[in-house]
This record gives sequence, C-alpha cells and structure tokens, in this order.
Amino acid sequence: MKKTLLSLALLAATGAAQADEVKFVTNAAYAPFEFVDENNEMQGFDIDLAKAICEVQDMNCTFHNQAFDSLIPSLKFRRYHAAIAAMDITPERAKQVDFSDIYYENSAVFVTPTDKFADTDALQKETVGVQNGTSHQKYIQDKLEADGMNARPYQSVQDALLDMSNGRINAVFADTAVVGDWLANNSGYAVLGERITDDDYFGTGFGIAVTKGNQELLDQLNQGLNALKENGTYTSLYQQYFPQ
Repeated sequence: MKKTLLSLALLAATGAAQADEVKFVTNAAYAPFEFVDENNEMQGFDIDLAKAICEVQDMNCTFHNQAFDSLIPSLKFRRYHAAIAAMDITPERAKQVDFSDIYYENSAVFVTPTDKFADTDALQKETVGVQNGTSHQKYIQDKLEADGMNARPYQSVQDALLDMSNGRINAVFADTAVVGDWLANNSGYAVLGERITDDDYFGTGFGIAVTKGNQELLDQLNQGLNALKENGTYTSLYQQYFPQ
C-alpha cells in the first residue's frame, strides 16, 4: 500500500513538473539571434535572453527548433507556450498571438553583390530572396510587387544568401543585424540603400509571442525582461551580440 501511494505521489510530482515547463520554440537559422553551433546546441541573442528571463523568473524552460512559418500556428494549436525568433510585432500577427514588451528595435535592408546596382530602384525587376513567412516577404508583396519586384521565399534566410552567393538571385531582403552578421564573413557584397523601418512591418520591434490569452506567462516574461534591463544583463547580452 505504501509503495502504491509513493508511486502515485511520484507520478503527481512528475505531472506538476511537466505542467510548469515553459516550452519555447524558435527557428534556429537566423544568426546572430538564433543558430545551432558545432555541438548542435542552440545559441544566439534570443536564446540567451530567453534563458536569462527563465532564470530570473525561476521558470523551467525548454527550447525547440522548427520552421519560421510554423511558429505562430504551433502557438495557436498550443504545442508550445512561447516563440522567440526575431519576430516583428505586426498588427496582423497581434491578431493571432499576444506579444511581450519590445526587446529589440528592428530595421531591414537589401543586400546585393557590391556595385551591381546603383540603388534600390534598380531592383524593381529583380527576384529578391526572403525567408518564408516573414515580414520581409509580406513587405515586398504589399509594397513592391506592383513595381515588378518578386519575392522568392526560402526555408531560411541562410538558404537565400547561399543562392545569392551561387548567382541564382541578385538580392536578399532581411533584418539589418542578420545581414551585418553575414557580411562580416562574406566579401563582395554590401547593403544597398537605407535601412527600412515601417511600423506595419519592422519599425515596432521584436517581441516574444505567446498563445493568445496567456496573460500569466506574458506577465512573467515582461517582469523578467524588465529585471534583466535593470540588473544590466540585457545590456551585457546586447553588447555581446551587437558590438558597436
């Protein structure tokens, strides 16, 4: 009888631990925000920030990797609790999920082979690589396709950049920090034109997405983010990944 009661107690404790687990999902192919290192471990600014939030809030967090365009659907179907993936807060997304406070102010740029185009107007008839399901894809579709630009979707921005390196496309449109990280290791390419900020697509900033209506988790994330800004951890991580 005692053994049975002990077994039931252990099962109950295990269930409670599982219930308290916060499952984060990301798309770990977007350095410096999230990427997989040589040891097959997820790294990056977003990952370190989320781990620091979990630590300061005493939350048991796990991290999972899948395609970017499946992140919001996975939250809506409650497979995961939160998504941190350099995700722009947009009005359209805010209808589907709730967002934390902004943790990174964003902008976007075109990157092309050096001296191939005079300005962004010269891209009007070009096919431009974008990551599928991103604000970059929607921006081109909404604002630039009428002028002849075509957005070619890729599973990851790295796939788009690789296609540009191989001469299959002549431009990629992505987040400024991601392009900067790539340019640091790839010569013969440069940013074309000015940074683009548009509140409907990029200008609002990045937020952590949670399942709609999960106010308790949202409050925990915001409290953790505020604590990291107050104790200097956020600044330290920012300077590590985005040195001036």
